[in-house]
Amino acid sequence: MSKSNVYFANMRASSHHEGLLKKIGNLCESLQLESLIEPGEIVAIKLHFGERGNTSFIRPIFVREVVDKVKGVQGKPFLTDTNTLYVGSRANAVDHLNTAIANGFAYAVVNAPLIIADGLHGKSFIEVEINKRHFKKVKLGSDLYHADSIICLSHVKGHMIGGFGGALKNMAMGGASRAGKQQQHSTLLPEIGTRCVGCKICSEWCPAEAISFDETGKAVINAEKCIGCGECTVSCPHRAINIQWKEATSNVQERMAEYVYGLLKHKQNKVAFINFVMDVSPDCDCNSWSDEAIVGDVGILASHDPVALDQASVDLINAQAGRTGTALKNNFAPGEDKFRGVHPNIDWSIQLRYAEELGIGNRQYNLIEI
Repeated sequence: MSKSNVYFANMRASSHHEGLLKKIGNLCESLQLESLIEPGEIVAIKLHFGERGNTSFIRPIFVREVVDKVKGVQGKPFLTDTNTLYVGSRANAVDHLNTAIANGFAYAVVNAPLIIADGLHGKSFIEVEINKRHFKKVKLGSDLYHADSIICLSHVKGHMIGGFGGALKNMAMGGASRAGKQQQHSTLLPEIGTRCVGCKICSEWCPAEAISFDETGKAVINAEKCIGCGECTVSCPHRAINIQWKEATSNVQERMAEYVYGLLKHKQNKVAFINFVMDVSPDCDCNSWSDEAIVGDVGILASHDPVALDQASVDLINAQAGRTGTALKNNFAPGEDKFRGVHPNIDWSIQLRYAEELGIGNRQYNLIEI
């Protein structure tokens, strides 16, 4: 298999007239959007609007640049994501849209409408047959499925399940309906540790009502009710709830790859990907907060191959010196694995290996700096 092209723009302004906004436009031109989008086609720009309280999501003015380039080739863009499985500010379309606007994604800023791809309550989906290792069918947000073409904009950061989250995670979890998200998470079974103080915050965030409290006031998880969303682990302020990692993350990462396969199945040569390797936070933008970046800002990358793009993004992050005083606990030297330095028990490469096995893309790439 020949190497895939990945285009890269660093953070430096090459002149007084060419900063990041201009570089985003140049990356769009490198992707040759005119070959991806026919005049009059409806184009889904898939991104993550960020949870309320989060500040590390992609800046709306960056998204506006992509919107304008799509309009420049006579496409009709809309910004989209799907509703969350966990209880937060994006679990239904009304709250989701209000959160997006509060985070800066108003029409006046981004120049495009916002549509939540799986409907009001996350129940609007299309089942796509894939017949792979974990799934026979996958459940995709209907409006994302029905879009003529897709441009996926991803913020690359750490992730408590996948080790890191990039284009694959964005398309997989973000392309699935709420039921599809539950399918992907279903092997994650959390356990209560000794740090539990019985504050009950975890039960407030549990969408399955699977958490009760024993006679001592400690939390107890009902394994039969638990849907494995992992929301309790990120909401616990005392870090008392842990995922049983040995099998869970490998399965979830493979399930993610199968969802990407399903989303791309009917979109051959109709999808492009842009990764923003900036504000590389240790955890997902689904959190209602943002932690300090574990490395300095790297730049922006683009490709037609999400596997090559994510691999190149991780490689560039690992090439940086890690920041002390952050969630990064080791692997500070350039060349050392930064995501393992935050999530030591997670092999983040599983999602890339399996996606390559499925034929989604290629981990070998040519990095072309623009």
